[in-house]
Amino acid sequence: MTDAADVTTGEQSVSVSRVIEAEPQRLFDVVADPSLHHVIDGSGSVKGSRSGRGKVGLGDRFTTSMRIGLPYIMSNKVVEFDDPTLIAWAHAGGWRWRYEFEVVETGTRVTETFDWSTTVGGPVGRAYIEKVGWATRHPAAMRRTLERLDAYVTNTASTP
Repeated sequence: MTDAADVTTGEQSVSVSRVIEAEPQRLFDVVADPSLHHVIDGSGSVKGSRSGRGKVGLGDRFTTSMRIGLPYIMSNKVVEFDDPTLIAWAHAGGWRWRYEFEVVETGTRVTETFDWSTTVGGPVGRAYIEKVGWATRHPAAMRRTLERLDAYVTNTASTP
């Protein structure tokens, strides 16, 4: 079991953190493998990977099957990468999903961030994200994602 998730709101980002009793490499390897995203996704929108199984790296692209109302495909590119401390990807809309892994006394603090500062369309695109409420709706799903990551990693004896 871990501590409760902490939510931090920036000017154009929102982050959720949770300490998980696992090594950073184990956690990083799960997040860096798009074939496992549907397993840990707390939003319920990620349905599977269309890119096969395996860890991605900086500049790699991966595609996921998604569903919010209707099914669709999302293509992503890894835009930040420092194994095993940081990974982030962005899709055509430009916003980023970032995961940071920091060793702490009781395990690893995992921080998931939804960052819309890089949204396509500049100020208009960023205003759209805020207007439709994604900035305020995402923390609940992010909290569930970290809970699912915790459950997956601490209840799985071997690497994926």
